[in-house]
Amino acid sequence: MAMPPLSALRAFEAAARHLSLTLAAGELNVTPGALSHQIRGLEDMLGVKLFERRVRSIALTAAGQQLYPGLQAGFGHIRDAVANLQARNNSQVLVLSTSPGLTAKWLVPRLYRFAAAYPDIDVRISATATNANFVNDGVDMALRNMADPPQIDATLEAEKLIDVFYVPVCSPRLLEKSGPIRNPAELAQLRLIHDDSLIARKARPDWSEWFNVAGVGDVDLQRGLRFNSADHALDAACEGAGVLLSYDLLAYDDLRSGQLVMPFPLALPSGRAFFLVRPKARKPPAAAEAFRTWIHAEAQALDWGTIRGDAPVKDSRAAVRRRK
Repeated sequence: MAMPPLSALRAFEAAARHLSLTLAAGELNVTPGALSHQIRGLEDMLGVKLFERRVRSIALTAAGQQLYPGLQAGFGHIRDAVANLQARNNSQVLVLSTSPGLTAKWLVPRLYRFAAAYPDIDVRISATATNANFVNDGVDMALRNMADPPQIDATLEAEKLIDVFYVPVCSPRLLEKSGPIRNPAELAQLRLIHDDSLIARKARPDWSEWFNVAGVGDVDLQRGLRFNSADHALDAACEGAGVLLSYDLLAYDDLRSGQLVMPFPLALPSGRAFFLVRPKARKPPAAAEAFRTWIHAEAQALDWGTIRGDAPVKDSRAAVRRRK
C-alpha cells in the first residue's frame, strides 16, 4: 500500500488530538470542510472509518484508536525536532506563559532584575488564564498555579516553586474607618471582595471555608464585590473597597509596601503551588535555564515572616481532602 499523503495524516492527527474538526482546522489554518475532505480521503485510501461523526462532536473508531498513538508520537517527534532547532537558533529568546494576575502583581515588578542579570535575553510574556500550548504557541516555559502534586500530561514536567496560602487582606484606610478588627466575626461585618478567577477549578479555599475555620457562621457570602481577575480584585482591596481573600504571593508586594494589611492573622493552605512547567522531550534553550535559575532565587528570597508575621496556618477540611 502506498504511503498516505502527509497532509492527510496531519489532518487526522490534529482532529484526533482535539476531537474537534473546528479546533483542528484552526490549528492547521484550513477550513473545517477542507479538513474533513482530507480525512475522508485518508479513510477511503485506508479502507476504514477513523471517526464516528456525531451531531456536535466526533469520536475515534477502533481503527482510529489504533492509528492515532503512532501518528501522535511521530508528529510529536517532528515538532520537538523543529522546536529544538529553533531553540538553538533563538537561544536568547524566552517565551513564558503566565496568568494575568501573577504577571501583573508579582512577576513584572521583578523582571527588571532578570533583565539586568541577563541583558542579552529577550523575554516575551504571554499572559493568559488558559494552559500553555507547547505544541503550537512557541511557549518555552509556563508558570502555573496547580494542585500539589500536579496532574499533568506525561509529556510535561513540573518543578515546584512556591506553596499557595490564602490570607485576608485590606487597605489600612478601611480599618481606619471601621476600627481595629479584634475577631473574625467583626471582619465578617466588612464588605467582602470575591476573586472568582479560579472558581472554575473548584480547588481553592473561599470565604466560606475561611470563616468556617475561623469559627464564624451565618455569613452572607452573596454580598460584596466579585471579580474574575485576581489583579483587579487586589486593586479594589488596595483602594479600600473591602476585604479580599487572596493568595499571599499576589498580595506579597502590596503587603510589604503597606498598601495592604492582614486584618486578622489566619492563613489557609490551598493544597496548590506555583510550578514551572515545560516539555520533557524538548531541550530547553539557554534562556529558559537562565530564567529557571533566576526565578528559583527570587522565590527563595521571599520574606514570609515579615508578611504573615505570627499568623497561624490552619487546614480547612477541603484543603485536607485535596491532599489525600
